Amino acid sequence: MANHTPRNPGARICAYRWFFLIAVLIFAGDQVSKLWIHKTLPFNSYYPPDAITVIPGFFNIVHVGNTGAAWGLFAGGSFWLALLAIATLLAIFIFRRHLTLKRPLVQFSFGLLCGGIVGNLVDRILHGHVIDFLDFHFGSFVWPAFNLADAAICIGVGLYILHTFREPEPAKR
Repeated sequence: MANHTPRNPGARICAYRWFFLIAVLIFAGDQVSKLWIHKTLPFNSYYPPDAITVIPGFFNIVHVGNTGAAWGLFAGGSFWLALLAIATLLAIFIFRRHLTLKRPLVQFSFGLLCGGIVGNLVDRILHGHVIDFLDFHFGSFVWPAFNLADAAICIGVGLYILHTFREPEPAKR
């Protein structure tokens, strides 16, 4: 019978080092960018001179609030979306072994996802809405404004979905 000595907490945290590093970097970048937007632009600044034109007709930096989810779905549901965010983070923690969270690519994708979730959760708690500021236009089509946390969440989910289509690694003995 093998000796299964529990590893110390430092070793457990180190096993998820890429997850924590990416999550903290995404969270910090998201919060710093939102703080800058909050301090620099007036709320609901959709158009110049209040908004910042980066590439005319294509990309602006604005300051808008979203009480819903992506594309304004479930508008006014900040409280319920905050509870969903907390439940999602808890589920990721509980099922981390089943999600193969010890693999570096999975840690990277879930670091993006969790860093983004926490970034938007902090906004909902502090402001009652998520601060969105990246505003893209494609001709007459205007993509809904979003933020770094939203981008990280989408990229993290996409990477994890791509990971699930890969060949499974052989089981270790």
